[in-house]
Amino acid sequence: MDIDITFLWAFVVGGLICVIGQLMMDLTNMTPAHVMTSLVVFGAILDGLGLYEPLIKFAGAGATIPITSFGNALVHGAMAEAHRSGMVGIITGIFEVTSAGISAAIVFSFLAALLFRPKG
Repeated sequence: MDIDITFLWAFVVGGLICVIGQLMMDLTNMTPAHVMTSLVVFGAILDGLGLYEPLIKFAGAGATIPITSFGNALVHGAMAEAHRSGMVGIITGIFEVTSAGISAAIVFSFLAALLFRPKG
């Protein structure tokens, strides 16, 4: 695939995921937290059905950057570790694959709380 078209598809796919999230907030009574959770679950379902990896191959960062990829990572890690370690692997696989992202969120949230004081 040509490099220019790769960027185009990343933009289109990532944009469509964002549009879906925005429509969920605009057309329903869902809060941002509900939308975010729904998109994570949607990404998990797509990975469970074997559809998210082809989307990543097709759209690259357009599929790996949005929150749906977190659901993909949860299921992907759990399934891979379950094949190696059995039922215990389901839990350990989830934490193994997502630990870097979760740790970064905790550390950067703590740093932001130290640097900025909320108005109130």
